[in-house]
Amino acid sequence: MTPQSNSSVAAQTASRVTATTSNQEKVSVDQLTAASAVTQLAEMANLPVAGDLREATTTLYIKKQLAQNDAEVISKPQIVQPTTSTERGITSYTVKAGDTIESIATQFGISTQTLKWANNTTADTADEGATLTVPRTDGIVYIVKDGDTVEALAEKYKVNAERIVLYNDLTESEALSTGAQLVLPSGELPETERPGYVAPRAATPTYSSYSNSGDVLSTSYGYARVFSGNRYALGNCTWYAYERRAAMGRPIGSLWGNATNWAASARAAGFTVNQTPAPGAVFQYGGGYGHVGVVESVDSEYLYVTDMNYAGYNVVTSRKIPLGSTGHYNYIH
Repeated sequence: MTPQSNSSVAAQTASRVTATTSNQEKVSVDQLTAASAVTQLAEMANLPVAGDLREATTTLYIKKQLAQNDAEVISKPQIVQPTTSTERGITSYTVKAGDTIESIATQFGISTQTLKWANNTTADTADEGATLTVPRTDGIVYIVKDGDTVEALAEKYKVNAERIVLYNDLTESEALSTGAQLVLPSGELPETERPGYVAPRAATPTYSSYSNSGDVLSTSYGYARVFSGNRYALGNCTWYAYERRAAMGRPIGSLWGNATNWAASARAAGFTVNQTPAPGAVFQYGGGYGHVGVVESVDSEYLYVTDMNYAGYNVVTSRKIPLGSTGHYNYIH
């Protein structure tokens, strides 16, 4: 092909390229390839239209890129909220005949433990027609209380703080709204907050067999006189012994611990401790929490004492105890 023929072909192609640039919005790969080839041919032949062709080809390339970018734009996915709850990640379910906690949990892809925690139950079944709270992931459904923070909840329930923020669509600086429901993904309820938890009962003080000796002469409920500085638990033998000694003008320490420790604590505080009974002395013996009371008088046969919590909580007793059964008592003077 002669240069003149090349010039004619290039001119015709240039006309088509220019028309394509001005009249079409979409640009195909074939069009772009053809335009580029014609432009190179025109430049090699030093044709006057070479500059126009280069400009047209560039325009085609730009349009192609813009069209491609438009097609590749990815819209931000929209979070579809559960239709039965305004809180993200939580829905509700109405129990049907034949449902069990396990079958409902399986239906929603969560553990039975999570479902039980969310509904504060230990049962494996639920009443037909009952409405259950169902978190969308394993963890804890938590109701925000005054003063709660994401960091505190994360530490208490063993959850990553960032997961709480992301899952509940919070912001880093956002204060938690009291009463709002949150999901703590993969959270662990402390034993004391789990459904069915029963706090252990306080241990009942046990006294040695020596406390069973003697005759109860009288009982009364409570002891009205209160001296400042008494740090023992109200209604216990230690509380009464402190009060009775103070009333006698013979105060004792307020931090001697349980009754079983009193002899050692008294010695450390400089009090005389021996096995000789005397009016006004505190009698003490070990065994369990121990027991203490106050010697009111002594004769050749009996030790007369008053104490509290021998016959019951906050009950003051007046007793006489045969001296022969007091050999293991300590006396704090």
